[in-house]
Amino acid sequence: MSTIKESSDELNPAVAVPATEVPAPKRRTASDYVALAIATCGVGYLPLAPGTLGALVGVGLYLSVANWVYGLLEDLRPQLAFMLVITFGVTMVGIWAATRTEKATQRKDPSIVVIDEVAGQMIALLLSDFWLHTWWSILSAFLLFRLFDIWKPYPIRRLEALESGLGIMADDVLAGVYALIANTALISIYLLLVAG
Repeated sequence: MSTIKESSDELNPAVAVPATEVPAPKRRTASDYVALAIATCGVGYLPLAPGTLGALVGVGLYLSVANWVYGLLEDLRPQLAFMLVITFGVTMVGIWAATRTEKATQRKDPSIVVIDEVAGQMIALLLSDFWLHTWWSILSAFLLFRLFDIWKPYPIRRLEALESGLGIMADDVLAGVYALIANTALISIYLLLVAG
């Protein structure tokens, strides 16, 4: 007996997995509903491109928190440290919420879970303080994250096999790291060739 493993990534098809990987049904609790709210970020139930919408939520959340932090702290190092802590917190809460949502929905990697895209996109934007503060540097971080999240170069796809919420989050975390590296390289090249 098998069940379907979904994904919020628009171009990655659903695949069959053994039914033993899906938890047994149970009655939903208040914490299940909290987990569903966190995991879906208000856009997971939308029928069109939930992964892309989740990444846009990540951009909005990152920029909102970053603007608030930059108003409080003047030095770049504490700003970056604070954003690392916030991004780590979103990732840890995301692992919990994705695990609970998987159990509540009885689906492996349910497509409604987009907190993984939120965390991955926030990682892709982490060094934005060191870049030119332009709309295109944010757009390139967004596009690169979506590229790596959908393409899933090695070893991103293998991380999906990790258990429950950890597997849901880990592949997007690494896609965010790849996007961060690629975007930083792209902006560095721009600064050397055009602005230098």
